[in-house]
Amino acid sequence: MKKIKTLLTIAATVAMLALPVAAKNAIVTADAAQDACSDDGKRGLYATFRENLQKDQAKAYDAAKKYLACPAAATPTEGEQKIVDYLKNFVTKYEAVTRKNRLNEILYNEKNYAEAFKVGREVLAGEPENIEALVHLGANGYLVAPLNNPQLVTEAIQYATKSLQMLDGGKTLTDWGPLKSKDVAVAYLNYTIGSLTIEKDPSGALKHLIKSAQFATPLKDSAITYALIAGAYETGPYAKQSDEYKKMYLDKDETPESKLALANINQIVDRMIDAYARAVALAGSNADLAKQKTTWNESLLQWYKFRNKSEAGMNELVASILSKPLPPEPTPLTSLPAAPASTPVGTSGGATPTNATGTGTGNGAAATPNKPATTTAPATAPASANTKPTPKPGKPRR
Repeated sequence: MKKIKTLLTIAATVAMLALPVAAKNAIVTADAAQDACSDDGKRGLYATFRENLQKDQAKAYDAAKKYLACPAAATPTEGEQKIVDYLKNFVTKYEAVTRKNRLNEILYNEKNYAEAFKVGREVLAGEPENIEALVHLGANGYLVAPLNNPQLVTEAIQYATKSLQMLDGGKTLTDWGPLKSKDVAVAYLNYTIGSLTIEKDPSGALKHLIKSAQFATPLKDSAITYALIAGAYETGPYAKQSDEYKKMYLDKDETPESKLALANINQIVDRMIDAYARAVALAGSNADLAKQKTTWNESLLQWYKFRNKSEAGMNELVASILSKPLPPEPTPLTSLPAAPASTPVGTSGGATPTNATGTGTGNGAAATPNKPATTTAPATAPASANTKPTPKPGKPRR
C-alpha cells in the first residue's frame, strides 16, 4: 500500500510537470484572482482606485471593475456594502461618459455608422433625453441610407425628429462639436428626415429638404439637395395634382375651375424647373456628378420646354439661378392670377403632361430619386446621388 501511495504521488508530480504552459498559466491566474479577492487583495484594489480617482480614471475604473468582480460576501459589513455601492456608482457613470465620447469618435472619425448607432442605443437606453447623442446621431442619420438597414433608417428618422422638437423647445448643446452650431445641426437634421422619407412621403420630405437648404452649410451648395427637392416636387404635389386634374378636367371643355387647377400645377412645375436648374448649376464640371448632371439637365430641358414652349433662355436661367433665393413651396391659388397661366402647346383645356412614352399616364415625371450615396460626415456636403433617370413629360394630350 505504501508503494502505491508513493507511486501516485510521483505520478501526480510528473503530471503536473507535464501540464502545457497555458494550463499552468491558467492555474497561476486563478490563484492570482483568488488572491485579488482576498481581504488584503480587495483592500489593495480599493486603495488603487482611490489613488487614481483624480489623476487616472481609467486605472481607477479597472481597479473598481476587478473589485466588483469578486464574489460578494454572504453578509457584508456596512462598510463593505458602502464601498460596493460607491464603486458601482462610479463604474456606471464612467461607462456612460466613455460611451458618449466614443460615440462622436465613431461617427466623425471612424465613420462606422452601424457601430455608432449601436453605441447610441446604449447611451439612450440610460438617458432617453440625451440631446447630445440624439442630435449627433440624427444629423448623421442620412449616412445610414447606403447600409440598406431599415432599422437604422427608422432610428435615424426618430432621432432627427426628436432632436428638432427638443431644439424648438429651447434645449441646446453645451458643445456642438463638428456640427459647430445650431444652424448646422438643424440643417442636417432636416436633411436626414427629408432624404430618408422622400420615397414614402415626398410631400412631407419636401418641407424638410427646403428647410435644409436655408442655412449656410455645405447642403446649401450641394447639387444633390436641389435634385432631391425637384424629385420631391415631382413625386409629391405635382403627381397628386396631375392625377386630380386628369380625373376632373381631362378631355373636357375648359372652365374657370380647370384653368385654376392648371395654374396651380404650373406653380409646381416652375419650382421643379428652379430646383433642377440649381442642381445643374452646382454640379458644374464635377466629374463625380457628371452622370447625374446629364439626367438633371434632360429633366430641366423637358420641363422648361413644357412651360415655355421652347428652350430659349434656359442656359441663361442656369447661369443666373444661384443669385436668386430658393423659392418656398407655392401657396395654392384660390383665384386666377391677373395674367393667364401659360397653357401647354397643343391643349385647349389645360391638359397635364404625359410621361416619357407619351401615353398620358398623368403623373408626369414620377420617378423617385435615390437617397444620397455618401460617406462624409455633416461637416461636408454629400458626395453624390444616384438618382434614377426622371421620366420626361411628353406632348400633352387634349
